[in-house]
Amino acid sequence: MTQIRSTDVLVVGLGPAGASAAHSAARAGCRVVAIDRKQQAGIPVQCAEFVPTMLSPTVDAVNQAKCQRIKSMQTFVENAPPDRKNNFPGVMVDRAKFDQELVAAAKDAGADCRFGVTVAKLDPAGTVQLSTGEQIKSQVLIGADGPRSRIGAAIDSKNRDIVVARQLTVALTDAHSATDIFLSSDYRGGYGWLFPRGGIANLGIGVVPQALARLTSLLDDLHRSMVAAGRVGREVLHRTGGTIPVGGMTNPHGKLGEVVVLLCGDAAGLTNPITGAGISAAVLSGMLAGESAYGVLEGDTESAMDYVEELHDLFGTALARAVRRRQTLLSRYHTGSGPTQLDLRSAWIAYPEYWAA
Repeated sequence: MTQIRSTDVLVVGLGPAGASAAHSAARAGCRVVAIDRKQQAGIPVQCAEFVPTMLSPTVDAVNQAKCQRIKSMQTFVENAPPDRKNNFPGVMVDRAKFDQELVAAAKDAGADCRFGVTVAKLDPAGTVQLSTGEQIKSQVLIGADGPRSRIGAAIDSKNRDIVVARQLTVALTDAHSATDIFLSSDYRGGYGWLFPRGGIANLGIGVVPQALARLTSLLDDLHRSMVAAGRVGREVLHRTGGTIPVGGMTNPHGKLGEVVVLLCGDAAGLTNPITGAGISAAVLSGMLAGESAYGVLEGDTESAMDYVEELHDLFGTALARAVRRRQTLLSRYHTGSGPTQLDLRSAWIAYPEYWAA
């Protein structure tokens, strides 16, 4: 019979949310085991690699992985000239290095971080069997395992709505310090982007799953248009893709037997349903989940619910607005004519219509 190992905290997923949770809990003094299905942190990259500047002072990994600064945002609505938002500071990061720095910090704090390991079985009492055959029972189980979180599913807290994204890495013809956003009725439930990273750029599109059949051709068309405009090279240096939760916050707390379960990052639906931005929320929620886990271990019976309340205070209003704007935009596709340029503007953060009551 396989012996069950006991630990204070088990973190499933070692992206920004999980690595931050592992670091936070281990630094507080918890025994932490953290696992990830990837063979190494951050690879493959499934991200546009933009983070807001405000994350830099508190998360050193941003500074270690920085590729270039972003100063503004250009939004192209259908074929109209771009609208420029000048005060839009941000940082483009090397996402693989960013994740690796976060994991290194978690290890330095004492977390046992393992890669190439998955959850093979999760029983109703919260005992986790790993793909290695080892069984682990923790007092707190933190789900940081992405949009299709297995830990979230175990407590019946799932992301119901997603966007499917595809991205190319291409050479950038001229230096560029803005994020370019492409809004079109063709990009159903999502948008296109060109994010510069020094001499290269991430060029991508996200759409609802129902439009997946057109996604490759839409991205190829966008790439061709950027080549024709002399902005990017013809050669595709890298391809990637992934799923993005866009339904808003799920219930980030539950129990399996006596095991307290906390969700953070994409697993908790904290990615903005309009922009798809989720790194900042992942890091912050991970930190808070680790702190909450320590509170649970210290006997604070309110710690888990305090975590839930804090997430709602931090993200609830913004997520609720984004969900409303998204639902309104998608409803336009059921009218037959699809969304107008005004509809597209009303569902994007660069325009005052988005922020109207």
